[in-house]
Amino acid sequence: MKCKPLSCLLLFFLALAGPVLSQDLYCRVQVSHPQIQTSDNSIFQSLQQAITDFMNNRKWTSDVFAPQERIEANIIITVSEWDGNTRFKASAQIQSYRPVYGTSYNSLVFTVNDENWEFNYSEQKPLEYALTGQNENLSLLLAYYANIIAGIDYDTFSNQGGSRFFLRAQNIVNQAQNNGSTGWRSFENTRNRYWLAENLLNTELKPIRELMYIYHHQGLDTFFENMPQGRSTLLENLELLRQANQNRPSSMLLQLFFTAKSDEIANILKQAAPGERSKAINLLVEIDPSNAEKYRSANTEEAGSVFSGQ
Repeated sequence: MKCKPLSCLLLFFLALAGPVLSQDLYCRVQVSHPQIQTSDNSIFQSLQQAITDFMNNRKWTSDVFAPQERIEANIIITVSEWDGNTRFKASAQIQSYRPVYGTSYNSLVFTVNDENWEFNYSEQKPLEYALTGQNENLSLLLAYYANIIAGIDYDTFSNQGGSRFFLRAQNIVNQAQNNGSTGWRSFENTRNRYWLAENLLNTELKPIRELMYIYHHQGLDTFFENMPQGRSTLLENLELLRQANQNRPSSMLLQLFFTAKSDEIANILKQAAPGERSKAINLLVEIDPSNAEKYRSANTEEAGSVFSGQ
């Protein structure tokens, strides 16, 4: 999926020479602790390196990736509490990006703020993860988001292509149900890790996943060769969001879509034909009222390039 057959064969043999080509993710990790006063930052530096190694040095997919094909992601962790030993409480922002064919532009496809990261970590200790059996909560958190990131990326290259990764994420949710940490259970709130995995596998919300493929592969990826046609395809298929919203109003997945995409869509709208733009704005204002002014501004603001660097 990530490369042509001959390229994949070549990469397979090259991969025998070293582990780099087998990596799936290129995840940048930042750990900060603004509320914690300490003169020794070694534990936080060790934590940052351990998470970086965990995310980047594992095989999360069965495909071969060249270094430039790896899925780009960011994890920004802000530690709010530390007991001075091994116990941490933190929040995390997780983001992932997807390159657009023929451009230098990376499109934000996923961003979420997870306020409930509670975990134990011992300095200089590598993080372990087993598909079955007991795992520390930090390893479960990271494995969960690695699969979410991979699944969303695969969804943008083939229709419903990320399902196997979302099933793995749901299995991690099931493993974590009784580990005492927050964010894994359905009754805690309606916007947590349980509900994200549930939404991604819920048939009522499949239109959002279908749109992710059309938006990126049949839309953005075609801008390089035929921007008007690609833009029309993208904007016409925003109708899928209305269908998803009617099935599950204000779902977490729909909200996350707009968190990632509202700025980009508003920029695309500025370049659309007046009739096409008006129709799309009416739809977007209806189902994403919190960003209504952003969409309406496309009628008055000067159009620029959709892609930076173009």
